[in-house]
Amino acid sequence: MNSNKVISVVNQKGGVGKTTTAVNLSTALVAIEKKVLLIDLDPQGNLSTGLGFSSKDRKVTVYDLIMDKDFSIEDTIVKTQIPRLHIISSSINLSGIEFELATEKEKNIKLYNKINNLSDEYDFIIIDCPPSLGILTVNALAASNSVIVPLQCEFYALEGLAQLLRTIEAIKNNLNANLHLEGVILTMYDSRNRLSEDVISDAREHLGDRVFKTIIPRNVKLSEAPSHGLPAILYDRKCSGSLAYIKLAKEFVSRQNINK
Repeated sequence: MNSNKVISVVNQKGGVGKTTTAVNLSTALVAIEKKVLLIDLDPQGNLSTGLGFSSKDRKVTVYDLIMDKDFSIEDTIVKTQIPRLHIISSSINLSGIEFELATEKEKNIKLYNKINNLSDEYDFIIIDCPPSLGILTVNALAASNSVIVPLQCEFYALEGLAQLLRTIEAIKNNLNANLHLEGVILTMYDSRNRLSEDVISDAREHLGDRVFKTIIPRNVKLSEAPSHGLPAILYDRKCSGSLAYIKLAKEFVSRQNINK
């Protein structure tokens, strides 16, 4: 595999801050001089829209990359309005890909094969996965070095996490021996809610330092920003959500340096 570090942002539960984390962590990383490629692997395409790419703007997408052997990964990369941040956008056609790939021998490593041919150009490649553990997520995990899991500070959060960790372990054993858990990011924290505190203490008790110290608060600006086609960090740099993602990016980079 080339030296680009590939990270999947995964949670099979929707509405946990997965896309918000992918786009804002990436934006915060480029703000500290890193070069990042985002891959929108979710058929809903919220990451693409949140960076200002409407469905009609997406001429070539990750669907073409996976399904067409003649497309190289370079053919599908587009520059965003943010310097050093590039994207491979999503397509609604991804929603039927499970059936289209059903009989293919290498259906689980299609994305890996394409990413592996990318010339070393990015500090990080961050994949926003769909809210399921189907073939798209398996492709992402097979192509990744590590996994980031956004975990909503709400009841039942840890139950879903146990299933996801089992899936990561299965991918590690069968498809990608190098895969590991980069960390769990606690999202949608509400200091007024006692349950939030309980989830944080449970997560730290079970996962220790695999839980990032930085906690992402519930914040209206994080929710508003995508409708303006902007990451929250550009929409309102000083809101609590943006400040948290800037802090998270610094913690994330310091972990890379420690783990080298």
